[in-house]
This record gives sequence, structure tokens and C-alpha cells, in this order.
Amino acid sequence: MKRKQFIGATLLSLILGKSLAQETKKDKRMAQLKKGTIIHVVYFWLKEGISKEEEQDFLRYFDVLETIPQVQTLNFGKPAPTTKREVVDHSYSYNLICTFKNLEDITIYENHPTHVVGAKKFSKYWTRVEVKDTQLM
Repeated sequence: MKRKQFIGATLLSLILGKSLAQETKKDKRMAQLKKGTIIHVVYFWLKEGISKEEEQDFLRYFDVLETIPQVQTLNFGKPAPTTKREVVDHSYSYNLICTFKNLEDITIYENHPTHVVGAKKFSKYWTRVEVKDTQLM
């Protein structure tokens, strides 16, 4: 009987422990990105033949955008060397990901003089830009 109780208690603690760990993970994720958060994803295709110096100058655009107070987070990178598949697009040069607390903040950002002037200044380096915004549920 004691063996059955021990096994039962062990199984119960494993199940509860896993459940609590999942809740903690979920709480941490939710604490970082709350309902209503806007994820602003921008893809840039740079012009063919720009120099390394010009590319470095283009990257300064992200430093400029980061100064806008409504930007909560700002990250950027190049396409990951993941497996080539029909649904994966590796054609862009850089990707920018920003988060905003809400729709009001991204609207302020879109019209902020730093954003508008920066887009005009740095647009000489790209041929195409694509924006995809998501509001978390």
C-alpha cells in the first residue's frame, strides 16, 4: 500500500510541477508582451551594389528610431540561414522588429518627426520596404 501511495504522490508531484512550470513560462511571456502590444515588423531590401560604408550608414537608421520614446524594444537582423522552403522568404536584406505598448504609441511613432525625417534620409539605400504589424490578443 505504501508503495502505491508513494508512486501516486510522485506522479502527482510530477504533473503539478510540470503544470506550474508551464504557467510560470506563460506568465513570463505575458509579462513581457501583454495583450494589445503592437509588434511592428519591417523588411528592407537594400539596393544592389551599395558599399559597406553605405550599409553601415543605413544601420544608423535603427539607432535613430530607437530614440523615439514610444519604442519599447527594437531589434534587427539579417535573414537566418534556415532551410529553403517555398514558404520561407530569404530575399530581404534586413528585418526590424519593434514593440509598442498600444495603438496610440505606434501612431505617435509613425508620425514622429524623427521617424519621418529618418525615413526620407535613409530611403536612398533601399528599393523596397514591407511592414507587417500585429496586435497581440
